[in-house]
Amino acid sequence: MPFKALIVDKNPDGSIRQSIETLDDARLPAEGEVTVDVAWSTVNYKDGLCLTGGGGLVRTYPHVPGIDFAGIVAESADPRFRPGDRVVLTGWRVGEVWWGGYATKARVKADWLVPLPEGLTERQAMAIGTAGFTAMLAVQALEDHGLAPGQGEVLVTGAAGGVGSVAVAILAKRGYSVAAVTGRPETEGFLRGLGASRIVPRGDLAEAPTRPLDKELWAGAIDNVGGPMLARVLTQMKYGASVAAVGLAGGNSLPATVIPFLLRGVNLLGIDSVMKPYPARLAAWKRLVTDLPMDKLDALTAEADFDDLPRLGREILAGQVRGRVVVKIA
Repeated sequence: MPFKALIVDKNPDGSIRQSIETLDDARLPAEGEVTVDVAWSTVNYKDGLCLTGGGGLVRTYPHVPGIDFAGIVAESADPRFRPGDRVVLTGWRVGEVWWGGYATKARVKADWLVPLPEGLTERQAMAIGTAGFTAMLAVQALEDHGLAPGQGEVLVTGAAGGVGSVAVAILAKRGYSVAAVTGRPETEGFLRGLGASRIVPRGDLAEAPTRPLDKELWAGAIDNVGGPMLARVLTQMKYGASVAAVGLAGGNSLPATVIPFLLRGVNLLGIDSVMKPYPARLAAWKRLVTDLPMDKLDALTAEADFDDLPRLGREILAGQVRGRVVVKIA
């Protein structure tokens, strides 16, 4: 049966055009074992890049972006999934090198799917999406390295963005005192509503450190920014504390020294959500059901339609999207 998809393609001059088209099933990727009727998707920074041709993420055109989706299995050649099963997909370079979720139908490999946990709707799963999944992985990594409530403030940089906002809500529910970093003063009320106990202006941490160690301030940190800010945060971590690095909104360089690692035993933990193995992926989704307050999730989520995707792609790259956006696909 025909399905609707947002197609990005290249013009002869190399520029990118976007169009919503009706396609035949024969256009779906041939290699996947499972066909899903997509109900909801979402908008991440990578989606903005794929929608606009940035970052070199899309290798072959025409292409269907959308790195996340949730929906209902329509057909399956894999015994792990049957028609009618509710599933969620994040990562695996879907929406980048493989056709993604900005279509009413997707065909993917069974290994990439996770059964939707009991207690979550498809819409809620996309309100979480890659951003919330990554935030949960970061919290798990910090706790695996000894972080516990009562040890001091936990810093979240880029706190008003998708990963940061979910991280603030999770940490606050788990009993942590959260210091939220933002460069947008108008988001202070939003962040306090998610559970942040203190707002740190971005300017306080924006400059690269001038000395190898600073005053010990943070019991843990989730960093969405990278660059000079991450280098500065490393100098302010308490003895034995950890930083979970999840993003590079401020650049992919790290103008730092090894002194925090050698003299304070600081840990820098890299968080990857794209290729995370299935058992860890399933465990993180199950924890999201219990550790993410759904009323807070609703508060940080806006809803959009298929036709809004080109505009949202531009806005998320410009830092103009707050919290999470779910896109109604079905």
